[in-house]
Amino acid sequence: MSKIAVIDYNMGNLSSVKNAFLKLGQKVDIVSQPEILKDYDKIVLPGVGAFGDAMDHLRENEMDLSIKEFAKSGKPLLGICLGMQLLFDRSEEFGSHIGLGLVPGDIKYFDSKKFSKRLKVPHMGWNKLFVQKSSPLFNGLEESFYLYFVHSYHAICDEKYIIGKTLYGYEFASAVQNENVFGFQPHPEKSHNDGLKIVKNFIAI
Repeated sequence: MSKIAVIDYNMGNLSSVKNAFLKLGQKVDIVSQPEILKDYDKIVLPGVGAFGDAMDHLRENEMDLSIKEFAKSGKPLLGICLGMQLLFDRSEEFGSHIGLGLVPGDIKYFDSKKFSKRLKVPHMGWNKLFVQKSSPLFNGLEESFYLYFVHSYHAICDEKYIIGKTLYGYEFASAVQNENVFGFQPHPEKSHNDGLKIVKNFIAI
């Protein structure tokens, strides 16, 4: 069985992520000590809240550096919601903030000028993810399926990193992959069977 760490940096609901893994028979450790990340086979970076605050928390004990070193090792890393956004170079949320730089690109607010009808931000609730290219995290899933979203900002990056897109006013990247680094804007751990399938696929990598 893989040894998996869920990173605790005071910016997320860790119980729902942990429970999703436990439901699939996979034990995970909640980890806040950066020096022990290297001892794990896979890590999950969850998160809820503001990008700048999250990066400040990660830098306080140099967890950001340990995450980058882990990614360089080639081991699988999964970012969820804010955790996905932190994988990118920078965000414009409440100013300009530097991210982890593991996936090239930026995090920007929904451009309501592009909306063809009146839509609310944040984008909240169930919406479809449309698979753009093959990824081990999509094994056994259809070409499109519903996941649960809660966010006001989204990633803008090169198409080569986009493995899933979602339509909300306009298409945006809802799932990304840069080699061993994966990111999902929606919450697989809160998305019933299809979401649990993504988690199961991550365990199986």
